[in-house]
Formats: sequence, structure tokens, C-alpha cells
Amino acid sequence: MNRRGYIAGRLAQMALTLAILAVLIFYMIRLIPGDPVLTMLGIQATPDAVQQLRHQLGLDRSVPVQFGIFIGGLARGDLGNSILAREPVMLLVRQRLPLTLFLVTYAMIMAAIITVPLGVAAALDQAIRGFSVFWISTPSFWVGILMLIVFGVRFGWFPVGGGGRTFAEHAYYLFLPALTMGLGVSAVLTRNLRDAILSTLSSEHVVVARAKGLPGRRVVVRHVLRNAILSTVTLLGLYIGFLVGGSVIIESVFALPGMGSEMVAAILGRDYQVVQGFTLVYAVLVSVVYLLTDVAYALIDPRVSL
Repeated sequence: MNRRGYIAGRLAQMALTLAILAVLIFYMIRLIPGDPVLTMLGIQATPDAVQQLRHQLGLDRSVPVQFGIFIGGLARGDLGNSILAREPVMLLVRQRLPLTLFLVTYAMIMAAIITVPLGVAAALDQAIRGFSVFWISTPSFWVGILMLIVFGVRFGWFPVGGGGRTFAEHAYYLFLPALTMGLGVSAVLTRNLRDAILSTLSSEHVVVARAKGLPGRRVVVRHVLRNAILSTVTLLGLYIGFLVGGSVIIESVFALPGMGSEMVAAILGRDYQVVQGFTLVYAVLVSVVYLLTDVAYALIDPRVSL
């Protein structure tokens, strides 16, 4: 299969996946216990007021009719209106998506910075392996709460909420959340890089470099790390989806005004439109990242096929 055919096939797969997700998201959201109308009006609301608001929001229609309206809106790029905020969901996405993307990118950079030195150290020192085991087995939300208490409340080095407005403020406000997410990913990447380094150390070109009398540090950096890091970079690209999903909880822990915190509030408030709209946006982001990763593979290696 040529590259164009492969890319077209992957695009078709992504479109089918997103279509199935749209159906599942729409129907599964309605399995959440509770009534958004009662959430908005309170339990003391009169039946007439409840019925009137339910009619205004279109919740008195049958589920298939609501689904048809939902699909029709998607075709026009319309994710509907928030039940609680009374604003278009797409407007909320435009307001909150940039901060979430900044956080995910920041966490990726953190993970890369942490992984390389620790991966090399773990290959040369068995004691460093404990780092990976500890962070892999530790829930990220617990790490985030601990960092928030220690560095935000106790020492006051970082803010305990908000995301800032400028680039510099984003980098400052999101340091602890990005570090929390980056540590979780770097634990997995460190183990991968360590194994790749140990495997590369026994390869022929490394043995030849050592036989020539090259310094050990130069051998590791120029001949071992450059080859071993390829699989780790690939794994980092695949873990972008993990970071996107993990940002939902981390944003709530650190009270960040991103998509994740809004998503949690929408779930608690039974705001169907926001939950299904934001979930679709997350799904599109992850699907696009995986698509780009697969396309990059196809461009590099023509043997890759569906």
C-alpha cells in the first residue's frame, strides 16, 4: 500500500472512531444519575417551573430526537449550549482549550527533561530504578495535592490556583501541575530509555567505539543515547493522549481554568452539552495526535501498512 493510501485509510479509521465515540458519548452521558433541570432550579422548584425549563432546554423531547439535533449541530460545528453557563459550548472550548494545551505541552517538556538524565543514570546505577517504580505506583492526584500543600501552602513558592494571563505567568502558575504530570510520564519513559540503553551498550558499534579508546561519557552520549532515545521519543508521542486525559484531574486539583476543571463541574452539574462537547474535543485531540504519529511512521518507513 502506498503512502497516500495508508494516510487515507488512517483518516477513514479516525473518522469512523470519532463517529462511534459521538454515539457512545451522547447516550452514556444520559446514564448519569440526576436531573440537570433540578440542579439548576433546586429541589424546591415547582413542577410547572421544572417542565417549562425542560421544554426550553429541549430535554422533554425523546432521546433519538435529541440525538438528531446533536448530530445536526456537529455537522455545522455547533456543540450546543451549556445548560448551566447558558453559553455556546464552542465558546467555552475556545476560552479554556489554550490553557489545557499549554499544560500538556509543558508537561511533555518536563517529562523529556527529567527522563534523559534519569534514564542514563538508571542504566548505570540500579538504585535509580526505584524512582520509576515509586512514581508509576503513585497516583498523580495524590502527588499534585502533596506538591500543592508543600510548595504552594507551606512555603508559598507557587500559587494555589489560577493559570495566569501572559506566557510568563502561564509558565509560573502551571509549573507544579506540569511537573506532577511530567513525573508520571517520565517514570515510564525512564524505564524504556534504560532498557534501550542497556540493549544498545552491547551493540557492535559501541564495542568498536570503546575499543578505539573513546571516553565513556562520549560513547554514551554520541553512540548509545542517540540510538536508544528513538524508541523513547516515540513512546512520548504516544503518551500525549495520557497527558490530555490526565489533565482533567490535575486541573481540578490545582483549580486551573482549563477544560478539565470545567468538565468536572459539568459532570457534577449534569450539564450534558458541555460534557459531550468537551469529551469529543478530547477525543479529536488524541485521535489527531495518534494519526500524526502513524503518518510520521509511514513517511519514515514505507513498510508500514494498515
